[in-house]
Amino acid sequence: MIDKELFEKGSQIRREVMGDERVDASMSNLDDFNRDFMEQFITEMAWGAVWGRDGLTRQQRSLLNLGMLAALGRMTEFEGHFRGAINNGVTREELREALLQITMYCGAPCGMEAFRAATKILKEMDLASD
Repeated sequence: MIDKELFEKGSQIRREVMGDERVDASMSNLDDFNRDFMEQFITEMAWGAVWGRDGLTRQQRSLLNLGMLAALGRMTEFEGHFRGAINNGVTREELREALLQITMYCGAPCGMEAFRAATKILKEMDLASD
């Protein structure tokens, strides 16, 4: 059963961080099989219960996610959270430093993938802002 308050809080945070377009695309794929996962586990728990906590800033959460996703090689999610980090106010300089830190501790192949994904997203965002 969904906790409506956490779900609404999670929906708001998710949209602020990831953007309406990405969230709408994700939610348009809901069906009877994945609805509980997307609504309860992802929106309510991840975005509402965890991202909604006061212990870390959104910028800190974004940087942590980038490190974990890069280390795990989850580049599709990395790209989404890279955009989210920018939406959260993480600067390009801070992102570059985070990617260098990731490279040092996770290895050059991981860093190469992270920089490749980040460069792709930055180019897309620059084109969209022109």
